[in-house]
Amino acid sequence: MLKKSLLVSAATVAAISLATSAWAAFPEKDITMIVPWAAGGGTDTLARILVKNAQKHIGVNVNVLNKTGGSGSIGMNEVARARPDGYTVGVLTFDLARYRLSGLAPLSYRDFGLIMLLNQNPGAITVRADSQFQTLKDLIEYGKANPGVLTAGHTGAGGAWHLGLVTVATQAGAKLNYVPFDGAAPARTALLGGHVTIAATGIDEVQEFYKDKKVRILSVNDLKRHPNFPDVPTLAEAGYPLEAPILDWRGLGAPKGVPADRMKVLADGFKKCFEDPEFQEAAKARGLILTWADSAGFEKFLIGMEKTMEGALKAVDLYKPVQ
Repeated sequence: MLKKSLLVSAATVAAISLATSAWAAFPEKDITMIVPWAAGGGTDTLARILVKNAQKHIGVNVNVLNKTGGSGSIGMNEVARARPDGYTVGVLTFDLARYRLSGLAPLSYRDFGLIMLLNQNPGAITVRADSQFQTLKDLIEYGKANPGVLTAGHTGAGGAWHLGLVTVATQAGAKLNYVPFDGAAPARTALLGGHVTIAATGIDEVQEFYKDKKVRILSVNDLKRHPNFPDVPTLAEAGYPLEAPILDWRGLGAPKGVPADRMKVLADGFKKCFEDPEFQEAAKARGLILTWADSAGFEKFLIGMEKTMEGALKAVDLYKPVQ
């Protein structure tokens, strides 16, 4: 009987030891990274160049899986509902900050275990090169004196560039007439054709026209100047400071409940991927502004972003929070 008890105890100890060993060995298989946007786009490109050397930095491959639809909510929701074992992560994007506030989906950053912030792209407030407006102050003062006269083309209602301009104008007391377009290209075309006075796009999306001196960028919607546009002032430098400007951004998240030791493995591994010179060079070549922050910094950024978004959505009657 004693011998049998000892054998059972030994087996139990072995099982616990094996389980502990298996847990410590994480990851033992490839990791899936869900991208909520289509293959070939900016988010997909960022994800793929980030995980190119994952085997070297994490010990396993990270396979990108595109899950599109619902303005990104389908893919991000799949990440949030995945098994919290560390083998599923996802790219979180700007739209996550507006789903709950605009009534699109009951989803926010609170539904994820945040891993890190990867990228922030600022917007630009742009006019034609022959515009009467030489500075952002010229534009805003005219918009205050002539409410609704200035037309502002943007890339879609509730998008980063639309709300970014709304925030600036609303805080300054200017009323603009916002005109939506299906993306940056038609918004730029409308600006150059004189059909709108202002274009609100990503600053990288007007780079070609800026270099050709076809447009004047009045301000970059950020706290710091853009390295590719050193002569373009920030909002604060232009006289309209914002505590948390609306930026397009991307980061990494996992389902809530992934054990802390596994989250640490993911955070450490993806940070090494982020710091890899090959990734840094590839991102720079594509005009992606890399902005790393750990989980705490990422959360702080998202809290500020959501606060700014709330005011912007209210200003254009898109604030319909999910209860």
